[in-house]
Amino acid sequence: MMERPLSQDRPAYSVVVPVYNAEETLEELVSRLAQTFEKLNETYELVFIDDNSQDRSWEILRSLRERYAEIRCYKLMRNYGQQNATMCGFRQARGRYSITLDDDLQNPPEEIPALITELEEGYDVVFGVYESKKHGRYRRWGSWMINKFFALTFKTKGRVSAFRILRSDLAKKILEYDLNFSYINGLIAWYTDRASRIYVQHQPRPQGRSGYTFRKLLALSINMMTNFSLLPLQIASYAGVLFASAGFIIGVYFAVKRVLFGSNVSGFTAIIVSLSFFSGMILFFLGIIGEYIGRIHLNINRRPQYSIRQEDEDTSENEPPKS
Repeated sequence: MMERPLSQDRPAYSVVVPVYNAEETLEELVSRLAQTFEKLNETYELVFIDDNSQDRSWEILRSLRERYAEIRCYKLMRNYGQQNATMCGFRQARGRYSITLDDDLQNPPEEIPALITELEEGYDVVFGVYESKKHGRYRRWGSWMINKFFALTFKTKGRVSAFRILRSDLAKKILEYDLNFSYINGLIAWYTDRASRIYVQHQPRPQGRSGYTFRKLLALSINMMTNFSLLPLQIASYAGVLFASAGFIIGVYFAVKRVLFGSNVSGFTAIIVSLSFFSGMILFFLGIIGEYIGRIHLNINRRPQYSIRQEDEDTSENEPPKS
């Protein structure tokens, strides 16, 4: 492909791609993105955020940068996670619209025109969602759990994904959130309800395994609920009232049985079981409270959302990017 100079004007589209250990897919991803935008005949830039990959991803990005003037790439100082890496990409993006997709080719770049067409109907954001995902069983369960927790936390309908297009003014609103625990789809839900969804293909991962294990997806779900919702604390409060009421009723039952019928209250095993159960519930709810307190502590101490170690772009016409 012949190198084309990046327009000095603001590009129409910024494609933000968080990268982690993607050395096998980057070449094809860039080639397919370039072909897609050539067919659209639109100006664009490709913003890659290397989330401290442990393979040759950064070297490949720099090599691609020499061949594609549209590429701008940044390497983070450590692994901050997909959400924070994407926030970094939004901060570097200059386009009138931002598109996000994964680095593993499971989000086909050829579906981008369909997202653009739907956005032109007047929406602030359009998600590309899937009728079926080409993941393993546990990974599918994790994705299902994320969507259920999202709907419960933000009281929205419809699925969401990391394959999306949004307007730059919405991206700027999202960037006002500068705390460490980011969840981009949640921030989008905070700022707008003008969202749409279209079905897109989800292709099998050509190389390697997803960086999102079931354990990481569970952690993301907990992060989402404890950082953006009081629901777990409300559940703990309701459960506390329920168990206290149950204990009071049981106490009244045994007292009446003793006074009216002279029955001896026995059942050592039942007492031990009850104590174990209620003690476990108390520790569980203390853990929920601890999650909130821990996040408050980290946010007060201003744990960084991300920090850039290295960058490779033409900054002659632009202000230095912020970290």
